Amino acid sequence: MTDIAGPAGTVDLSTELLRRRAVTSLTAARDRTALLTSCVDDHDLTAQHSPLMSPLVWDLAHIGNQEEQWLLRAVAGRDALRPEIDSVYDAFEHPRAARPTLPLLPPAEARAYASDVRGRVLDVIERSPLRGGPLLDAGFAFGMIAQHEQQHDETMLITHQLRRGPAALTAPPPPAGDTTGLPAEVLVPAGPFTMGTSTEPWALDNERPAHRRLVPAFHIDTVPVTNGAYQRFIEDGGYTDERWWAAEGWAQIREHSIGAPLFWRREGGQWLRRSFGTVEPVPADEPVLHVSWYEADAYARWAGRRLPTEEEWEKAARHDPASGRSRRYPWGDEDATADRANLGQRHLRPAAAGSYPRGASPLGVRQLIGDVWEWTSSDFLPYPGFAAFPYREYSEVFFGSAHKVLRGGSFAVGEVACRGTFRNWDLPVRRQIFSGFRTARGALAGEGA
Repeated sequence: MTDIAGPAGTVDLSTELLRRRAVTSLTAARDRTALLTSCVDDHDLTAQHSPLMSPLVWDLAHIGNQEEQWLLRAVAGRDALRPEIDSVYDAFEHPRAARPTLPLLPPAEARAYASDVRGRVLDVIERSPLRGGPLLDAGFAFGMIAQHEQQHDETMLITHQLRRGPAALTAPPPPAGDTTGLPAEVLVPAGPFTMGTSTEPWALDNERPAHRRLVPAFHIDTVPVTNGAYQRFIEDGGYTDERWWAAEGWAQIREHSIGAPLFWRREGGQWLRRSFGTVEPVPADEPVLHVSWYEADAYARWAGRRLPTEEEWEKAARHDPASGRSRRYPWGDEDATADRANLGQRHLRPAAAGSYPRGASPLGVRQLIGDVWEWTSSDFLPYPGFAAFPYREYSEVFFGSAHKVLRGGSFAVGEVACRGTFRNWDLPVRRQIFSGFRTARGALAGEGA
């Protein structure tokens, strides 16, 4: 893939390369959608496997409907194909728990609709100049829809994890990790850095604009917190000691009798977990997965540390002390590759701690992109100069103290929907998402000054 940002952060892509990138990104997303909706029968497609999630068939038709509304109607100016279903697939009109009661398109019809839309969209791409306004410039609308589909692919993968029954998905194991010789933490020196972006063509509104942040020196874990480390928290009574918990988190674990990450259970003297229809011993060297913000925060307090702020996380991931500039990714400006990050449902699980040395940041922090979404201590708030685009419901309606920011992506995130500036957010009680964390601490006087 040709880079979309050079050293100065400028865009240098011909129309043909942009067109190829749009087609490639949309095709990759659709291939994944097809896999996630063809590996189970119609009953599983139409069933609601958890009130937290939509039926898989709703996601399938919603993907097609959003693509039609933005690329065929808004970009190409074409007449609506199925205007009568717009309200059915409006994510803000119907909560997930209520979607099974809607007049949803049956699986065959949903597939045909999404396929029809895609065929017409490919024709639009071939004819589009990919310039002439904010939606068209650099193919933004096509990139936005590719990201939207990949985000729903991740949502559908979460539904597959919640689904009961035999395994329906398979994937090879990730590469082996090795923490031998790695320091437990890395010192990030004090100083300013550029947070966010004003030049990434397909960046979404909450990533914009680029702005300077002055960040005091801090230490951050070299790798995400592992299952083995988290088990020590459990064994030390972490879930029964109120000292470590925010009041709301303590109320949650008491009310729901939570004593371990979601999908874990203790049996025969060992911890087991359910993963996409299989039950296996919890691997000690993998990053812990399916923990809420409250659990991450409690662990950090127990360990005598804290969760990093969002700006600390991004500085650790993007800032290059040698040049003073912010990179697109920890490893540089080049797109993600299979030897740099665990993305795109390639392995169906996080890689062991210490994996992907080629994906390390300039300061040596590992696995900042992929594997697990990482909780930060920060509320989801707009950057200075934020402007909602192309619709306020993507980000603006979620700003405030109710949602916490997650960064870095997970093994379930498509490459097009993950970069050093990408921001995710969720309620601090959420555990079904592919979430983990790493911890941080402030530097001592004189360190990193």
